[in-house]
Amino acid sequence: MKPVHEEINDLLPDEGEDRFASPLEARKKAMDFLARREYGQTELIRKLADKGFERDVAEQAVCQLTEDGLQSDQRFAESFVQSRINQGKGPVRIRTDLGQRGIPDSTIEIALEEADPDWRALAREQRHKKFGIAVPSDFKEKARQMRFLQYRGFEQDHIQSAF
Repeated sequence: MKPVHEEINDLLPDEGEDRFASPLEARKKAMDFLARREYGQTELIRKLADKGFERDVAEQAVCQLTEDGLQSDQRFAESFVQSRINQGKGPVRIRTDLGQRGIPDSTIEIALEEADPDWRALAREQRHKKFGIAVPSDFKEKARQMRFLQYRGFEQDHIQSAF
């Protein structure tokens, strides 16, 4: 059995070795990111590449983390959907944001179905929070409030029920 200090030295990269070409270093950095919050696979690869890791090394490290169950697009999508619902965002906006982060459409739909919020009630709540309970009397104000809800990502039927 080796002394502890020798085991630690074995884990450290060699001085001649490029740290950004090491799958072990990429895995460590990815785990640092995942310790703070969930990430989608594509987003995590992009983040590692932005930090200087070679793209194929980053992909290899993230794929291994996925196989080990430490990274999951489904888990990321679920937590993302819930956080956006808590922020008062609608399904259109959530789908768009997750799509931009490289999450497959099927995973997005599953996460939205599992969250199962009352979109109409959420749209109504957001309108009341921003503009008050009173229904607008003129068309211009109603259009402004509808644009706000549309920007938040609510579908047309959700917006209609908010009034």
